[in-house]
Amino acid sequence: MALVEVAYINDHIALITLNRSEAANSLSNDLLSELVNVLDNIEQSEARVAIITGAGTKAFCAGADLKERIGMTDEQVIQTVKKIGDTVVKVEQLSIPTIAMINGAAYGGGLELALACDIRVISEDAKVGLTETSLAIIPGAGGTQRLPRLIGPSKAKKMIFTGTPVSAEQAVDMNLVESMYTNDQLSDQTIDLARTIAKNGPIALRQAKKSIQLGTEADLATGLEIERQCYQQTIPTSDRIEGLRAFKEKRKPDYKGK
Repeated sequence: MALVEVAYINDHIALITLNRSEAANSLSNDLLSELVNVLDNIEQSEARVAIITGAGTKAFCAGADLKERIGMTDEQVIQTVKKIGDTVVKVEQLSIPTIAMINGAAYGGGLELALACDIRVISEDAKVGLTETSLAIIPGAGGTQRLPRLIGPSKAKKMIFTGTPVSAEQAVDMNLVESMYTNDQLSDQTIDLARTIAKNGPIALRQAKKSIQLGTEADLATGLEIERQCYQQTIPTSDRIEGLRAFKEKRKPDYKGK
């Protein structure tokens, strides 16, 4: 049984499912290795958007596999935490837009995985949290860095220092996630969002993501230069001409990613 499953919707949407529902979709070493392979394959595919979710209805991802970790040496723990962090970075650096479909609990490394996605949506019954301090450790896969950048240092400190998960409604209020849906609506709404994204120019999507990611951490002047360079990458494409023709002819464009 695959620990990470991927299904393609209309070729342009990759639906990635962490498939360890019996272990709350926790991040075992084997699952991480499979996820890296899946991401590599998606990067080479025709996908324009990727959705990441968890199998079942109880958990998106409960974080690290703590049962696996109990028997590890200190050095093995360090290497495992690095592997989780490296995998999360690989998600963040995927060239296409990514959506975390948080269908259940997202704790520790599970929330850190969601934080690495471009957009987060959540089911109304889900809870999210960086709970590591309750285990006498700290977030080790980017949580102390990405969460403050997303919701502000004070709110992030409260979440991390208390180790207390927040509800879906609270997550929306603090801008940790973009949208909340009922359990029945979550999948359809997320796929509709992905379709809305995927209908746009694929080269433009990649360049827009690159410009935002690189520019956000730079000063304004540098960010504007990054934007200019990314914009220039779209100019010589046939998709740009197709967009202009479709506008003129009042029809939907047929983008090819070229």
